[in-house]
Amino acid sequence: MASAAAAGAAPGPAAPRGRKSVTGTRKTVAALFLLPALVLLGALVVYPIGYSIVRSFSNASGDGFAGFDNYRTLFTDDGIRTALKNNVIWVVFAPTVATALGLVFAVLTERVRWGTAFKLVVFMPMAISMLAAGIIFRLVYDQDPDKGVANAVWVGVHDTFAQSSAFPKAHPGRKSPLVADGGGFVTKDAVRAGQPVALPLVGVAPDQLPDGVKRAVAAQPEPGKVTGTTWQDFTRGKGVGRLGAPDPSEVGYAGMRIEAVKDGKVVASAEASADGTFTLPAAADGARLRLPADNFREPYNGVSWLGPALVTPAIIGAYVWMWAGFAMVLIAAGLAGVPRELLEAARVDGASEWQVFRKVTVPLLAPVLAVVVVTLMINVLKVFDLVFIIAPGSSQDDANVLALELYRKGFSEGQPGVASAISVFLLLLVIPVMLFNIRRLRREVRR
Repeated sequence: MASAAAAGAAPGPAAPRGRKSVTGTRKTVAALFLLPALVLLGALVVYPIGYSIVRSFSNASGDGFAGFDNYRTLFTDDGIRTALKNNVIWVVFAPTVATALGLVFAVLTERVRWGTAFKLVVFMPMAISMLAAGIIFRLVYDQDPDKGVANAVWVGVHDTFAQSSAFPKAHPGRKSPLVADGGGFVTKDAVRAGQPVALPLVGVAPDQLPDGVKRAVAAQPEPGKVTGTTWQDFTRGKGVGRLGAPDPSEVGYAGMRIEAVKDGKVVASAEASADGTFTLPAAADGARLRLPADNFREPYNGVSWLGPALVTPAIIGAYVWMWAGFAMVLIAAGLAGVPRELLEAARVDGASEWQVFRKVTVPLLAPVLAVVVVTLMINVLKVFDLVFIIAPGSSQDDANVLALELYRKGFSEGQPGVASAISVFLLLLVIPVMLFNIRRLRREVRR
């Protein structure tokens, strides 16, 4: 009966069958969606890499096999070796400094009310192209303190503690009693008390004279003292004025230092007043008067930021200015995810803020710091724009990097085989860093 009932029962609903897509199987659909990306990847990545590898084994014209000669050039050419050395400096210092500054900015601005505004200002250089940043810092590092901000600040600080001379170009003119003496000048003959001495000089541009100068006057004799005048013995106009005597339009050398020297020793000294006159005590009688070299020291013109010695650190500074904001934003995002309970527990246990930062905050931020450092390392291996724009032609060889040398070999020196070898070498340098980053990211996903 049960079987009969079962036999007479209506059949249940059939199991649902898989619905077939009108465009074909799912694998076909996936392939169709991926096809444009695969074509672009092949055309823009795979083909250039393959062509560069093949070209790196060809001669300069591309119609012959050169073997490993191009790769041998990488380690024998002086320009490439300098570029490789500079790339090592870039990889070591640029990511480290940028990450350290980003960490400091992220931590210090976390608790201040205006932290967001500060982060915005620090991150703003990321919106500037490398070309624009290079032009900006080419001006910042200009040697002329009137143009370059870096040297304007440096010269200002220097002159605060060591004032430069106002008479760097001054020298004796015709009929002068002065002769050269180790960077300064000294009178040919000894001077006598009661007999005024004239020390005329020429060579200082009117706009370079110190402030407060007055019309030069002839010194008056004083019993038992040596008096004199040092002044600009030049009057505009041909044949105008008297040589060796102050004229109405001539001004004194205010602040000029005068020394009385006997047997190689300074026995007295004085400083010229605004009208150029000076007075020395009786000890100067019979001595020769000397204008020491300090009076004629060239004005301090700052540091040669773009010279051979400092050009690479200067360009790295420009790079850090741009990318410290990038590091700060990523680190600040990681810092927002740090459990506050751990930080408060460390403080309750008696840890100082420095200990909390060093032993709690930094270890917890280690994954984020690794991401920032690895990203910047890959970035600096390809740096080209800043070096090409900031470094002047006279020191570009000293600031050379592999990407710039690749450009120079391929387009300026007509060695595409060597340029291709450099590009393959750069690829080999980047691959280990990329693999490290991929493995680290996979470990993070598994956690």
